Amino acid sequence: MSPILVTGAAGFIGSHTVDQLLAAGLAVSGVDNFRTGRRTNLERALASPAFTLHEADITAGDTLDRLVATTRPAAIIHLAALVSVQESIADPALNYLLNLHATHLVAEAARTHGVPRLVFASSAAIYGDNPAFPLHEAAEKNPISPYGAAKLASEALLLGHGRSFGLTVRCQRYFNVFGARQDPASPYSGVISIFARRYREGLPPTLFGDGGQTRDFISVHDVARANLLAATRPAIPSGATNICTGRATSLQEVVQVFQSHYPHVSPPRRAAPRSGDILHSRGAPEKATAELGFAAAIGIEAGLGELILSRAA
Repeated sequence: MSPILVTGAAGFIGSHTVDQLLAAGLAVSGVDNFRTGRRTNLERALASPAFTLHEADITAGDTLDRLVATTRPAAIIHLAALVSVQESIADPALNYLLNLHATHLVAEAARTHGVPRLVFASSAAIYGDNPAFPLHEAAEKNPISPYGAAKLASEALLLGHGRSFGLTVRCQRYFNVFGARQDPASPYSGVISIFARRYREGLPPTLFGDGGQTRDFISVHDVARANLLAATRPAIPSGATNICTGRATSLQEVVQVFQSHYPHVSPPRRAAPRSGDILHSRGAPEKATAELGFAAAIGIEAGLGELILSRAA
């Protein structure tokens, strides 16, 4: 059985995707250079005979081409990336290498070796500060960082390869993903991961503004399932879809869930609103349902509860 090749397999989303692919009975080859990924994230996968791990940098020489030639995957799920908006601003050259050049290498390896399907980790960052609510896939793209620009350019590159060479390409525009294995020690982590660390340490989080800001928070389990569907669902078209819940959750609602689990922690500290922060964000999920058969299944309370329990274990 041809495996699914997952780049960035030891990362937050990558490791959960690997777990779901294996649970579905698929063989999986994972590749990661462990720049930000963690071997402990793959503890469950490494115990499976259906999983093979390759420690390698996919941007180095012909590494990826040789790996694809050897594994002959049925699909590639390309999740390896520079995941920090702030780091993309601080080091645009690194952003180009990891978020655009790497995509080109994946597309070319798939073309050269006849891989029929590519799944790409895109982002709601391609919409930038677009005030549309909810954000549909056809909304104006206005990235405000090198990270968002590279994701948008990667979509165009991959979809162009798909049309030119007969590949099925799925671009997954993730919204605000949260869950276990997201690194709370990083200053670039999502707000939920940072809140989880603060509450676990018995410290109140900081709320900028009134806490009324909203985001479309989606569990990493749902995101991994969307990746599984994009890689394996028969007869789907190439295209780009939002991977989101379609629900706007305020930061104050998130705080209320955490406080129900940590009643001894003091209420959040308040700080002035941060300049440039987007006030509200919510994605439109209908296209993902129509094309992938995907709908988010894990609500914010259940998802946060699972995250809190995993941190306590």
